[in-house]
Amino acid sequence: MTLEALDLTLGYGGPPIVRNLSVSIPSATVTAIIGPNGCGKSTLLRGLGGLIPARSGRVLLGDEDLARLRPAAIARRVTLLPQSPTPPEGIRVAELVSRGRTPWLRPFRPMGARDRYAIHQAMEATAIADLRDHRVSDLSGGQRQRVWIAMALAQETGWLLLDEPTTWLDLRHQLDLLKLLRRFNRDDNRSIVMVLHDISQAARFADHVIAMRDGEILAQGTPAQVISAEVLEQVFGLASKVIDDPLHGSPLVLPM
Repeated sequence: MTLEALDLTLGYGGPPIVRNLSVSIPSATVTAIIGPNGCGKSTLLRGLGGLIPARSGRVLLGDEDLARLRPAAIARRVTLLPQSPTPPEGIRVAELVSRGRTPWLRPFRPMGARDRYAIHQAMEATAIADLRDHRVSDLSGGQRQRVWIAMALAQETGWLLLDEPTTWLDLRHQLDLLKLLRRFNRDDNRSIVMVLHDISQAARFADHVIAMRDGEILAQGTPAQVISAEVLEQVFGLASKVIDDPLHGSPLVLPM
């Protein structure tokens, strides 16, 4: 099922940040949202995740209007991981990952076998099982980000929305994380939508790219369709040359 915005307007109390925006995001793909700072990327992501109520318009997941669902019902369908989340003080890895099961738990009932299995699988998939008893605050940036991803995976939703998941990571950990997300998409048919700043990484790891400026979508489509010198000039005001990456064949941006 697709995740779709129809004439969506979003804001935080002042002037709208996203205006009358319509977009349909294909399922079982990796979608990257790119654009300059302040253009509405994160706001759109939060709106798609049901975290910001729409001033007007609708967000549909398949034929379901997210505005008509309770937060717990949305959280069973869509996982949203914000940029640079802060863990509770002193929390350990296994406990943080287990919080991904919260939407599925009933009040006053302990976790069951299904919950424990989901937590175990998430930690194994992100290679953090050996860190389960460590404090999250003691981990490196790359390790912490894998813990947050594990928590998101433990939530077991079909849609995973990530706001700048590579922020604060060095290049090696950025690539490791993006490869990990790509594997989850291919192996589990998870639909992944992420805000990225690195345009060449978006071109390499995404199937679908959305380019935004000033709260509007200027271009969307495959990386080859969107990541061009003309579009980058419109979106970023950036003069560039775009060539084929000699290693991966995806568009590679060379700023002029």
